[in-house]
Amino acid sequence: MSEQRGPVGIVIVDDHAMFRRGVRAELETVGRGLVDVRAEAADVDEAIAAVTQHRPQVVLLDVHLPGGGGVEVMRRMTLTGASPDTRYLALSVSDAAEDVIGTIRGGARGYVTKTITGPELVQAIGRVAEGDAVFSPRLAGFVLDAFSGSIDVAAVDEDLDRLTEREREVMRLIARGYAYKEVAKELFISIKTVETHMSSVLRKLQLSSRHELTRWASDRRLL
Repeated sequence: MSEQRGPVGIVIVDDHAMFRRGVRAELETVGRGLVDVRAEAADVDEAIAAVTQHRPQVVLLDVHLPGGGGVEVMRRMTLTGASPDTRYLALSVSDAAEDVIGTIRGGARGYVTKTITGPELVQAIGRVAEGDAVFSPRLAGFVLDAFSGSIDVAAVDEDLDRLTEREREVMRLIARGYAYKEVAKELFISIKTVETHMSSVLRKLQLSSRHELTRWASDRRLL
């Protein structure tokens, strides 16, 4: 990191307040003079507002967020055109191939897991701010395998694996625009059961509406 350019302005995006506070405290200690934490955000909408207002050089971005996830943050920021020079560094508990590859495809410049140390994170932020791509060796291997065709990303979708077979059936029909009554008739179950499955699907996928579900399913070519 070049100290002549001043501290790297960042925004921390994670839906767990205690984790955000921990990362902030660590960066303000080991990254003093190198990193400037300008704001925090807990979901997609808050992230959009924080990045638009503070225009950070780097966003520490959790992969799974209420409102559509980290990829949704990058997608919407691209659409708005606000803060075009901001770079995104994913910081996640997940080291699943589909999360890593999906996030990089979404526009992130790097991906590190939450096992990273404070000094390592400060270094990673600095490298991303300067335009480098940052991955641990294992995660870098996922990216190389994906682009070489060695990994079938669609076959290792952890989000989809969280759903039961019945929940997947309900999810697909709702995402295609079926009304609850129509889903109940199609699957020979009650409307109340459809509602229960739909609530479970949205909770497991960390989505908040059928509109987001349709976009999620479309992105994975599940419709």
